Amino acid sequence: MEKIKDLFTTGEAADICKVSQQTIIRCFDAGRLEGFRVPGSRFRRIPRESLIRFMKDNSIPLDNLLGNGKIKVLIVDDDDEIVELMVDVLSRDGRFDIRTASSGYDAGLLTQQFMPDVILLDYMLPDVNGNIVCRTIKSNPNFTHIHVIIVSGVVNRDEIEDLIGAGASEFISKPFNIAELTDKIAQLARA
Repeated sequence: MEKIKDLFTTGEAADICKVSQQTIIRCFDAGRLEGFRVPGSRFRRIPRESLIRFMKDNSIPLDNLLGNGKIKVLIVDDDDEIVELMVDVLSRDGRFDIRTASSGYDAGLLTQQFMPDVILLDYMLPDVNGNIVCRTIKSNPNFTHIHVIIVSGVVNRDEIEDLIGAGASEFISKPFNIAELTDKIAQLARA
């Protein structure tokens, strides 16, 4: 598994954003790009989340920051067959970098490490329900760029409204159309 870079120099940020290093420094110094100075030096460092926010605010494509240009998807479901199906389909599609988790706890850890663009979340996990996971993700300012798609076969209309209110971007019921699911993931990731 590739290590995700969490901190960038102004030069690295400039390369990713395809602008000059001076532009990044000016934005940093003006407070438009959040970061910090290395104590005892004039060097600036920019956290990954700040760079993502800056890129989105300025309509800079995230492709260079995502490394391989693939959409990062975290699949959270305790049904091994569903996970296997989703991984198989998304892998064959070629546009996605995929990780999986089978509990809310594992999903939390992987969200921190992997920083997915989209989370496919089963509503009923063994340790927590989708509302709690959505609220937890959406309450963290580092995860504002993450879209959550709830996938379930046993949710009523009121629960769907609650999930959207908790921060879910979409609800897809099982069984689902694979082509629609992959298109929805790609659409949300580029939003």
